[in-house]
Amino acid sequence: MLDVAVIEDPAAAEVSLDPVRARLLAELSEPGSATTLAAKVGLPRQKVNYHLKTLERYGLVELVEERRKGNVTERIMRATAASYVISPVALSAVAPDPSRAPDQLSARWMLAVASQLVHDVGRLITGAAKARQKVATFAIDGEVRFASAADRAAFARELAETVAALVGKYHDAGAEGGRDHRLIVAVHPSVKPEAAEPAGEL
Repeated sequence: MLDVAVIEDPAAAEVSLDPVRARLLAELSEPGSATTLAAKVGLPRQKVNYHLKTLERYGLVELVEERRKGNVTERIMRATAASYVISPVALSAVAPDPSRAPDQLSARWMLAVASQLVHDVGRLITGAAKARQKVATFAIDGEVRFASAADRAAFARELAETVAALVGKYHDAGAEGGRDHRLIVAVHPSVKPEAAEPAGEL
């Protein structure tokens, strides 16, 4: 089982978004059969079995083992990943494109960049899983509280200058055997779980 799988197929994305199937995926973090799942989700075994076959068809669940019980063969299934992320590729016709209108101060452009990040890292994870390798990544997640909009703007300028200096120090366009890496830095208002309205401008 993968830690996370990225769904790129539109049909698979649609299947995973069905409330019943999403519940089954959550339950199948541990192996289970149609019979055991039926008791947990309150549906007839035949109905659960139908959903499991659909999930299996799109590679979202896999067969772990088959157990013979009298005249019946019980199929033990498990989710192929502990969690799933739907890639923007699943909506390729309407996916945001960061190259369309680059603007460091645009929340829409930030969202487009984030979508590209999901797409790129998703491809890396998929490729690395097939090759049985790890993906060399690094991320920082934190919070900072600014006293004023002026402080926030000053922070953004200093951050940009610091990152530019680091890139200038380590970037070697002519390095033989080197590998390009993508760098994304984002700052946005924190969204609290209980907040009903989106965070406004500072």
